[in-house]
Amino acid sequence: MAIAALVTWLLTAVGGFVMLGMWIAKGGPKKQQPTTHLPPSVVFGHFALAALGLILWIGYVFTDNHAIAWIGVALLVPVAVLGFVMLFRWIPVYRARAASAGAPGATAAGQGPAEQHFPVAVVAGHGVFAVATVILALLAALGL
Repeated sequence: MAIAALVTWLLTAVGGFVMLGMWIAKGGPKKQQPTTHLPPSVVFGHFALAALGLILWIGYVFTDNHAIAWIGVALLVPVAVLGFVMLFRWIPVYRARAASAGAPGATAAGQGPAEQHFPVAVVAGHGVFAVATVILALLAALGL
């Protein structure tokens, strides 16, 4: 179960890296001209806590130290909360982009919030693998 959680955690991280890279490349963290609905503190907090949890989980897989596993599982709580905050802030951006696609006077491809460029499949895959990670990590920490 711990290995399965590790695999899903890594797959979740890949999707997260794709979105983080797109967000940064499209100007998400710029302070002088805000181009995002996602606060940089939320984005980087989500990333940092998820990365720390992943590092701890790798440590758990190699050492079988259940205290490390529980710390990793506990870190998933704020990671999930921050992830939902970003999801709920991204949905209106996605809807606005979808509604304006093909409309006369639509914004240029390089303008608008940085997160408008996230592929829906990557967002959905990241979420599905994240939920699977939480479930599998919890089950592994419980020893099931």
